[in-house]
Amino acid sequence: MKRNATAIWQGTGKEGKGTLTTQTGILNRTPYSYSSRFEDGAGTNPEELLAAAHAGCFTMKLSFLISGAGFTPENLETKATVTLENGAITSSHLVLTAKVPGLDKAKFDEFVADAKANCPISKALNTDITLESTFTL
Repeated sequence: MKRNATAIWQGTGKEGKGTLTTQTGILNRTPYSYSSRFEDGAGTNPEELLAAAHAGCFTMKLSFLISGAGFTPENLETKATVTLENGAITSSHLVLTAKVPGLDKAKFDEFVADAKANCPISKALNTDITLESTFTL
């Protein structure tokens, strides 16, 4: 499987502007700029998209692990916060809230650790990945 996205940039790094378009069209000429990346300007940025990718990948991997053990997650919610410092991604912090009826906490923690280490985005990141979780039956 291969997925793609296209970035178009016009102008200098600080004064220029660009758009991002994904293969599916969910992002279609979505604006990004210096302001949306390094300040609070309108538009998206690569770090926000990486955070979305990490949250989505981790959560889906966790769901596969839980359902593979015969349990059905009622709700899995993950917020990922990616930190950019001095031109490098220095960390991705995951905060998970989960409700999985019938699953015990020890097994849940095992699945969380597996998903954190083995979702494809975690594997692709060369950074510190931390995680907090809240679990209810």
